[in-house]
Amino acid sequence: MNESLSERERLILDKLSQRGTILVSELAEELELSEVTIRSDLKTLEEKGWLQRTRGGAAPAFHRDILERQRLHIDEKHTIARAAAELVQDGDVIMIEAGTTTALIARYLTGKRDIHIVTNSTLVFSYARMNPALQITMTGGEFRRTTESLVGPIALETINKLNVRLAFVGTDGFSLNRGMTTHLVEGGEIVKAMKAHAEQTILVADSSKYGKIGFVSVLPLREVAMIITDNKLSPQATEELKESAISVRII
Repeated sequence: MNESLSERERLILDKLSQRGTILVSELAEELELSEVTIRSDLKTLEEKGWLQRTRGGAAPAFHRDILERQRLHIDEKHTIARAAAELVQDGDVIMIEAGTTTALIARYLTGKRDIHIVTNSTLVFSYARMNPALQITMTGGEFRRTTESLVGPIALETINKLNVRLAFVGTDGFSLNRGMTTHLVEGGEIVKAMKAHAEQTILVADSSKYGKIGFVSVLPLREVAMIITDNKLSPQATEELKESAISVRII
């Protein structure tokens, strides 16, 4: 599955992010292309989950914040998600926390059998619902558009009633000293609840997040079974994590 974007597709998404909506006629004039070509590009981007086509144009598939985060470190996120999906075995029950990298895991479960996903992510749902082999349980809760997530007491109550083998979680930043951190208290609560009800918790995060510190401390890195990140993590960071007996898989 190749989710890389062409230069023109990235340009279209840039304009969509800036304006909120785009028109085929305007894009064709600005990019000096035919409207047929632009419609074809929009159709491709819709199939990849980036936008929704409208009459005469397109709108974001998700909140602008999500769209912007999806466009960052695309190749790394897909590589990490693919590696995470490889850990899932036939018959598994797993939890997937909201996030642009974690959500991609659902795309790479094709071919797995009898997989049950518990998630608080509407982004995960939008990907997983396309695969009839996946059973999906949504946690319920209050919807947060900026993160495409369900949070709050109802979401926590659902998670606290269930037990799974693996929980895949993300983070806004991670470091040896501060552990996993996030900007949202509610998101941190979801991660802690998932960890408490999973046999193993896997952190999936691209290397750009190493050293960044969010507002809320979530978990020490020693409390996750494994960190899956990309090969742009600095040698120094890799070494200090391994010296602290933290399992890191560099993809």
